[in-house]
Amino acid sequence: MDGGTANGPVPSAQQVQAWIDELMHGKGYFTLPQVFTPAEIAEARAIIMEESDRGVDKVTHFQGQNKDKLHLQRRVWNLLNKGDIFVTMLKREPIVSIVKAFLGDEFILGSIAANRLLPGGPGQELHVDYPYWDIYKRSSFPHNINPSFPMNMQATILLDDFTAENGATAIVPHTQKLGRYPDEPAKLPPETERMVGKAGDVAVFYGLCWHCAMPNNSDKDRTGLLIEYLPKFVKPLEDQLSGVRKEVIEKGGDFVRQLVGLAYPYPQLLDKAAGGNQEGYYSNKY
Repeated sequence: MDGGTANGPVPSAQQVQAWIDELMHGKGYFTLPQVFTPAEIAEARAIIMEESDRGVDKVTHFQGQNKDKLHLQRRVWNLLNKGDIFVTMLKREPIVSIVKAFLGDEFILGSIAANRLLPGGPGQELHVDYPYWDIYKRSSFPHNINPSFPMNMQATILLDDFTAENGATAIVPHTQKLGRYPDEPAKLPPETERMVGKAGDVAVFYGLCWHCAMPNNSDKDRTGLLIEYLPKFVKPLEDQLSGVRKEVIEKGGDFVRQLVGLAYPYPQLLDKAAGGNQEGYYSNKY
């Protein structure tokens, strides 16, 4: 590590490159131990428990075979509006350094949400994450789309211990290199691993890696905070511009403005824009 900041120790360039290599050419995932303190985890978890106890059904994904158990999985979306702790979590190193290196330093936030899996809660089908999540419709994607050009990074903050019993995420290592939807979404390959860990850990993975939540066979909740990062030019999953309150953006400063897409000026009504030469290397460099 190269010293520290209020947002956590800044990793060395060599360490960041090792993590990027793991995402691209290794298993496609790794776990960062104890990135968040017990107090931070408790604060975030309390907000999510309160929000999810309201009993309002929220949209979820990859549960086509579990329609009778959807009430045992509770989603909380748009967490930037739910408490300052979530902005704090988004600023934490080494996550920021990793996503900058992986997706570019003007990356945006695709989504920040929570998944609370109650006892008896179902697992999901194997899948890949947005913007790849419907890549089974191959004709709707560009010719020769491939995993060498990443357009997603996921960070799951463990708010509870993740164990094999309570539904720790299953992940199939090296599948990010395939660049396709799982061949048999209802069947786990024998090489499947589990992203087990302790509350406060962060599981980082390339969203093209096949993965899924597993059933919660314990007698306690299993809750994770799901962060999706995207390059600046990919349309986000959650509508950040409409969904995040103005005061949250103003309080969060330049970093939150970037996350919600306000630092990148497009799309814009160019027919109504002021004249002049707006883009280009020489326009912006000199």
